[in-house]
Amino acid sequence: MKVYFYTLGCRVNQYETDAARELFIKAGFEISSSAEDADVCVVNTCTVTGEADRKSRQQLRRMARLNPGTIVVAMGCMTEMAEAVIDADVVCGTKDKTQVVNKTLEYIRRREEGEEFQRGVLHHRPEVSKKDEFHEFGTVLSPEGTRAFIKVEDGCNKFCTYCIIPFARGRVASRDESAVIKEAEDLASRGFKEVIVSGIHVCSYGKDRGEDHTALVKLLKKINDIDGIERIRLGSLEPMSLTDDFIKGLSEVSKLCPHFHLSLQSGCDKVLKKMNRDYTSDEYLQRVSRLREIYPEMSLTTDIICGFPEETEEDFAVTCNFVTKAGFTKVHTFPYSEREGTVAAKMKQVPMNVRKERASRLIEISDRLENEFAAKKAGKVSEVLVETIKDGFAEGYTPEYIRAKIKTDDISLKGKTVSVMATASEGNAILCELLNS
Repeated sequence: MKVYFYTLGCRVNQYETDAARELFIKAGFEISSSAEDADVCVVNTCTVTGEADRKSRQQLRRMARLNPGTIVVAMGCMTEMAEAVIDADVVCGTKDKTQVVNKTLEYIRRREEGEEFQRGVLHHRPEVSKKDEFHEFGTVLSPEGTRAFIKVEDGCNKFCTYCIIPFARGRVASRDESAVIKEAEDLASRGFKEVIVSGIHVCSYGKDRGEDHTALVKLLKKINDIDGIERIRLGSLEPMSLTDDFIKGLSEVSKLCPHFHLSLQSGCDKVLKKMNRDYTSDEYLQRVSRLREIYPEMSLTTDIICGFPEETEEDFAVTCNFVTKAGFTKVHTFPYSEREGTVAAKMKQVPMNVRKERASRLIEISDRLENEFAAKKAGKVSEVLVETIKDGFAEGYTPEYIRAKIKTDDISLKGKTVSVMATASEGNAILCELLNS
């Protein structure tokens, strides 16, 4: 039988899709590149915003429309928050994704025995455990082949007024350290050179066990000691987690890339307070300043919501000024999308056209900053992990996560780290020449 996957949402969702893909392969399924010829279509859903929820439902309906005979499987966050009817045959919540193959096979068996089912009536929804524990997939291989995500934590204890995720995924649940190390060792043995340590709220790793933020640093140091792992990246960090001890600990992880994604959401203190974020813009800048003392040429990226309820034009102007002041490399920009069930959805809403217009303006600022950061690399030596070789160019990323294009057709370089000289920039990328090894 053939199975097709469609993923919405965050990188953790992509990691869990990769894990589900391996489970289906081990069960004898063949991976399909299209929904039309698949026996099973798995949609890994997202519910972080109202728009994400809408797109998740849309994709479930689309799978059934493209292939009326397929078995539609819904997994992930949207299924936790949905009402009783979902356009799917099999539904797996956030706490039982490890059972997605077993649930699908059970449905197939019962259908072959003559049992009749009506799509959208959730006979097959499993009992979702409300206990907040990490659900182990084992080693998860990324299709990219050179870098892979390692999920170390799930859930969130923060209750930002715009976010539904603590309700969809539950509270913080940390993965056993031994399982993390084993996955990193397995990935290294298979030729993966770079790992991205991620989670829903990765800075909370160990918090459910009574540990503080330095638990994550201790874990990173152990990954750092694994032969074959050349680079370590971190997922999204929370500003107030970057204590002096935490930053000092990071400085002792020699393989850590100087690329930090530090969550912001708004540069205006008034808006941050309404979002129930636990920092001010000044506190955020203090953390950035301390990081730059250790990593003076680091790449700094963030997320910003435009048009949050009650945000004025003056508030947004403050955010735009803050973006330039902080010196971000890139800003992931989103117009605010109401999520039913959150506090923010009950606030006075900014018109959607205003939200989108503000997002467009911020994207222009982000593009300029990203291009300027790449241009500063011209004339400098960088290390690039080569991921692809095509049309006379090798491509990969620097430690700061700048895309590099290297003029070469040497296919033996794929998966290797090479020294290059950046000769020029091309938008947000750099053009490079290989240096003699």
